[in-house]
Amino acid sequence: MTAPGAPPPRRELALADLERRIIACRRCPRLVEWRERVAREKRAAFRDEEYWGRPLPGFGDLDARVYVLGLAPAAHGGNRTGRVFTGDRSADWLFASLHRTGFANQPTSTHPGDGLALDGAWVGAAVRCAPPANRPLPGERDNCLPYAGEELRALEAVRVVVCLGGFAWDAAARVLELPRPRPRFARGAEHALPGGRTLLGCYHPSQQNTFTGKLTEAMLDAVFARARELSGLGGTTTGPPGADPAPAAPPQS
Repeated sequence: MTAPGAPPPRRELALADLERRIIACRRCPRLVEWRERVAREKRAAFRDEEYWGRPLPGFGDLDARVYVLGLAPAAHGGNRTGRVFTGDRSADWLFASLHRTGFANQPTSTHPGDGLALDGAWVGAAVRCAPPANRPLPGERDNCLPYAGEELRALEAVRVVVCLGGFAWDAAARVLELPRPRPRFARGAEHALPGGRTLLGCYHPSQQNTFTGKLTEAMLDAVFARARELSGLGGTTTGPPGADPAPAAPPQS
């Protein structure tokens, strides 16, 4: 803890500078046009709200040992609320699981200032702007990836990178400059990284995956329980009562 009156640690300064640069970013004209158009036109259910309409930095525990990497903000989720994985169904699933597995103090993420606090985890995204149809272009991905790289360098305690989906898995492999052939994505896939870190795969908690049962609460909880184990945080309650984690699925992207 920083003593009263002492200057912020270098890590905090680095992340604060990174946050300013992310929020001001306008590198990708297609994403800028889309995020701002969505913020102007809005969804009917949120017509009385002021949308954020800008890129989103990551957030969480500065001493995080687990880094959660998603795809990109949702148009009417993070792009509306101003915090990644906040205000949409994917956020409902993610933070309910993080709460059950001891990483979050509450099971919901609805808006900044809602009381959410993370313990041992940091949440970011491969692409920081909401993309049309949730599909960033390769060049947009490459423009954004250095931001995740800077977060990981600043968060020196991170030991596990949880990748939510094949896109995030590939993005992490690029950020970490893994040599080819790169490890294949699958739910529960693990790949040891230099320096004692581990890449850990999980399906994205999208409505498509959760509605169809491709990803269940027990599956998601099992991944975060494994992340706790690999990161040295120790065990905690996993999964909804009475649920057994399903076996890992075969590799796919």
